Amino acid sequence: MEKVNNLDTDLEEAELLLQMAVEESDEATFAEVADQLKDLETRIDAQTLNIMLSGADDANNAIVSINAGAGGTEAQDWAEMLFRMYLRWVERRGFKPEIIDYQPGEEAGIKSTTFTVSGENAFGYLKTESGVHRLVRISPFNASGKRHTSFASVFVYPELDDEIVIDVDEKDLRVDVFRASGAGGQHVNKTSSAIRITHLPTGIVVQCQQEKSQHRNRDLAMKVLKARLHQQEKQKQDEKLKQLHDGKDDIAWGSQIRSYVLHPYQMVKDHRTKLEKGNVNGVLDGDLDPFIESMLLARNEK
Repeated sequence: MEKVNNLDTDLEEAELLLQMAVEESDEATFAEVADQLKDLETRIDAQTLNIMLSGADDANNAIVSINAGAGGTEAQDWAEMLFRMYLRWVERRGFKPEIIDYQPGEEAGIKSTTFTVSGENAFGYLKTESGVHRLVRISPFNASGKRHTSFASVFVYPELDDEIVIDVDEKDLRVDVFRASGAGGQHVNKTSSAIRITHLPTGIVVQCQQEKSQHRNRDLAMKVLKARLHQQEKQKQDEKLKQLHDGKDDIAWGSQIRSYVLHPYQMVKDHRTKLEKGNVNGVLDGDLDPFIESMLLARNEK
């Protein structure tokens, strides 16, 4: 309410300033009013999006997992490009990332990574990114210069608030301790005791190897496990609702949601909203807001 009241007050001030400009034929004041209106429009658009983020978990921090698809080095390189893209978006937003797990590829790229994003409505924004992302380009790893298609999956879970209780029975867990290894540069702490937790009833496996403390790694891995269990249960509920409404949901988990084409032309296309952008490099550098906003608007209209 405070944000809305502030917008209302600022709009009234702009109206008064406009009246003064008209009465005095003051071009400088006209320009000042125009700048105020641009600022107001930006703030109103942002507030409109915030109002859409009213889901139970939208305000929470996000846990993001990226996994390379089949295809070896090509797919692993694409997974790392996606990882960089999201880190750049996080930086633009002023959010804070924290890497939980990072599995480098054999030759280049990454097999998988999991990281948290902390910030207001982080999950609300990033939940629209869950699905399969497709890249079409001339392969940098093939001397024949042939066009290649790579896939990587992105899954986003809400980080649970402390007051949300997910009961996990210790007897349902298998905990493996191992030493972090592999070429990971700054992302891998080679002296840490890594933790892998398997939830036996569901088969969910999470691991963390970023911290020096084994206890810290276990705490982070448990946080991810609880988030995934929570999301799995929520997905079951969503499927039940879908059956009840007999609706056809084209925003299914695991479906191909977006294509990034670098050859023979340059374009990023979202297959859910049909939004297209020609500036592929800008998108890969973190300019994701148009896609996120169009998806939120589409869901709101639906």
